[in-house]
Amino acid sequence: MTNQELRLSVGASPGQRVVAVVFGVLLTAVGAAFVALPLVADGLLRRLTGPGDAFASYEEARDLPPGLLPPGLRDSADPNQSGPSPFVGLCGLPFVLLGLYLVLRVLRTAAWLDGSRARVRGALRTRTVDLATARIESGAVSYREADDGRAGEPQARAILATDPGSARGVSIPLRGMGLPVLPPSELRALAEAITTGRPGDERAGDAHAVADHLRRLAERPSTD
Repeated sequence: MTNQELRLSVGASPGQRVVAVVFGVLLTAVGAAFVALPLVADGLLRRLTGPGDAFASYEEARDLPPGLLPPGLRDSADPNQSGPSPFVGLCGLPFVLLGLYLVLRVLRTAAWLDGSRARVRGALRTRTVDLATARIESGAVSYREADDGRAGEPQARAILATDPGSARGVSIPLRGMGLPVLPPSELRALAEAITTGRPGDERAGDAHAVADHLRRLAERPSTD
């Protein structure tokens, strides 16, 4: 096993990145506009309704009978009546956060393999797990169609590695940048990192099964 850090070919393809970033930016812009709308709505409505009345507010005309007030000030004469709350704009905040998260996830997602240690960077944080000692499981599973049209060998779409000393774990996707599966050299490196120094007893059976599956994928990459 090499000690040189290997960057895995995980993440979106350049075309997928462009589409995701554009969509994320638009989603963020729409959410930001919704958040800012209550802050500018009052001034905007005043401009759309034309020149203002002789009084800027009801406080300037509080001594006049309500019947002599302009319609706009007459409606605001009731102290119990309030205008639109600026907190309504907070409904757009989830869209802003979702758009920013989408952009960060697409641009930052990456994974490296340094010996047996896998370092996975997500949208907000980076986690590192030693694959040689972690609990290894398969992620989502698809079924490769055999030549006779029947469902063939199950194919894992990700590796789930969990540190046995904590609940911290990483998920390493097995799909490359625009590829149905990682390159064979990276699959073999992952398999070697999983089995390095790991005993061959029943407790490590799942890890060895995942490593064998990675080696089979490296010998015959999926064309799904």
